[in-house]
Amino acid sequence: MTTNNGPEGMNAVMISNRIGLSTIGGAAFYLLTACISTAFAAGEGAPHLNGADLQLLWIVPFVGILLSIALFPLVAPNIWHHNFGKISAFWALLFLVPFTIFYGYELALFELVHVMSLEYIPFIILLLSLFTVAGGVRVKGYLQGAPIVNVGILLIGTFIASIMGTTGAAMLLIRPLIRANEDRKYQVHTIVFFIFLVANIGGSLTPLGDPPLFLGFLKGVSFFWPTVHMFLPMVVAASILLVGYFIVDSFLYRKEQQEGLHVETPAEEDRHPIRLEGGINILLLAGVVASVLISGIWKPGISFEIYHVTIDLQSLVRDVALLGLAVLSWILTSRKSREANGFSWFPILEVAKLFAGIFITIIPAIAILKAGTAGALEPVVSLVSHNGEPVNTMYFWATGILSSFLDNAPTYLVFFNTAGGDPQALMGPMANTLLAISAGAVFMGANTYIGNAPNFMVRSIAEERGIPMPSFFGYMLWSGLILLPIFGLITILFFA
Repeated sequence: MTTNNGPEGMNAVMISNRIGLSTIGGAAFYLLTACISTAFAAGEGAPHLNGADLQLLWIVPFVGILLSIALFPLVAPNIWHHNFGKISAFWALLFLVPFTIFYGYELALFELVHVMSLEYIPFIILLLSLFTVAGGVRVKGYLQGAPIVNVGILLIGTFIASIMGTTGAAMLLIRPLIRANEDRKYQVHTIVFFIFLVANIGGSLTPLGDPPLFLGFLKGVSFFWPTVHMFLPMVVAASILLVGYFIVDSFLYRKEQQEGLHVETPAEEDRHPIRLEGGINILLLAGVVASVLISGIWKPGISFEIYHVTIDLQSLVRDVALLGLAVLSWILTSRKSREANGFSWFPILEVAKLFAGIFITIIPAIAILKAGTAGALEPVVSLVSHNGEPVNTMYFWATGILSSFLDNAPTYLVFFNTAGGDPQALMGPMANTLLAISAGAVFMGANTYIGNAPNFMVRSIAEERGIPMPSFFGYMLWSGLILLPIFGLITILFFA
């Protein structure tokens, strides 16, 4: 991998440093402000938003921001690249301003504080921590892109995705995988299967793995619930994909050999053993896992109130710890190592700006769904239930289809609330319903490039390295032919 060490490269690194510090510092400043503002918390009697009173017109900004994410990068990539933050802010304000006018600033402020402090900020802090720590680990050494090696990388990535997140695992392994296969003619299928497994299905087993599961954790789903209940569906899907990939890659590898396309294996003295650079981040990653796990176990019974919104002490401690680990990773990891690893702050900044708009504009959609059959989205509620009982097959496919196009994190929230939003009931008598929602959100985020945040990141990195990735609809052809039959089997095995 080549790096730019000239003046332009130094400027880029300096800008990246400033952006990184501002990103971490901004989140830290928010938490400090939250602590101070508890002294000014309002009294009892929190405002209440009745979803039955809302019309579908209120979800137009939510639909608008999601369509913008889907279409702008395709039809106007340059405009999107430079203005996605402004576009996200536009849709957020398109909801907040009329909502404040019609329902008053008290209710608008309460809903904004609620969604930002309990859902968005913890969500972004976790992603930032995983992104920063994983971005400090660099895999060095010689790898030959033979089928068995590629399957090994995919298997490792699938396993660690639930530990360091789909974003962290994808960013850690995509560049070594590309380097291993850079002399091969057929590379696209490897990247596509990487997105399927490492960027999506592999993150099924813990709240660290994929954003929807972390949102469920924030809502009260226990840390190890996905580990127990998602294990078998994940093993079924991952096993079929790994075996299928090995068969396809072996066929193409032999074809390349027959065509004489393979570069000779380097001499023994030119091979460098596989090793990790930035190993301190492995310890920091363990700290991330411990911080999230402890916050789900430690219940001191102490909380703070910010404008009627209750924030538990364990949540605040977790978020401060995650920010501290991100700062430590940034300080302790060599800048040259991060630069050689292709690390930049742009992906996490993009996610932070876009999801701020998504979490704000989703407020009325969730309120309407909470109203059940009394709300304007009664057809959706009726689709996933029959005579008051959940239809788990429909929960799986409805969550999955919307996750494919609307991003899986907010989609999970929508159907979590459609199913009642009570974590104890969903983990108990409605466990299969929660499994259907979780599996649909995590698995089917792989159906399109926009289904999960790492999908587009992996595609961009691959294209930067000269791999001609499929178009938006071309990728959907891959996922439709490969993934949909697997999801049909999962439906029969677990939800029929």
